[in-house]
This record gives sequence, structure tokens and C-alpha cells, in this order.
Amino acid sequence: MSGGQIAALIAAGAFLLLVLLLAVPILKLGRTLDEATLAIRTTHEGATPLLSNAVDTVKHVNTNLEKVDGITASAASIGSNAAALTSVVASTIGGPLVKVASFTYGVRKAATNRSKAKK
Repeated sequence: MSGGQIAALIAAGAFLLLVLLLAVPILKLGRTLDEATLAIRTTHEGATPLLSNAVDTVKHVNTNLEKVDGITASAASIGSNAAALTSVVASTIGGPLVKVASFTYGVRKAATNRSKAKK
């Protein structure tokens, strides 16, 4: 055997050793990928009912939000009606009340002036 043949045998042995050492992690990686595929498939099968339930929930929430919009509009209408009623009451009662207060002030002022004139 020549030196080149011995070197080729050593290289072949080293390559065989490398293949054997790399075979174990590659096999483990293959099993890991199989498990990941199974987990993804299971998740996909379980996600479909969850998504359909989420769609139903969103539809229900949207229906309730439409009702809340109506309630909010009614509350705003009540607020504006209350403001208008307050304005009407203030103008209806406020005008005569100011006149009564002015009259009372005038009477009191006249009575005070009269009592000063008598002294």
C-alpha cells in the first residue's frame, strides 16, 4: 500500500465517522419536525371552532353596540330637551320674579325715604 492509499483510507474513515456522528442529530431533527407538524395540525384543527366562536361573539357585540348607540342618542335628546325646558322655565318664571324683586326694592326704598322725611 502506498502513502496515497493510506491517506485515502484515513480520509474515508474520517468521513464515515463524520457521517455517523451527524446521523444522530439529523434523525432527532427529523423526529422534532414530525412532532412540530403534528402540533401545527392539531392547533389548526382546534383553531377553526375558536375562530367561528370569535366571529359569533363579534357579531353579538356589534348588535349590542348598535343598541348602545340608540341609547346614547336618546340620552343626548333628553339632555337637549332638559336644557330647553330649563330655558323656558327661566324665562317664564325669571321675568316676573325680577319684576317682583324690583317692586319690593322700590317699596322698601320709598318706605325708607318716607321715614327719613318724617324725622
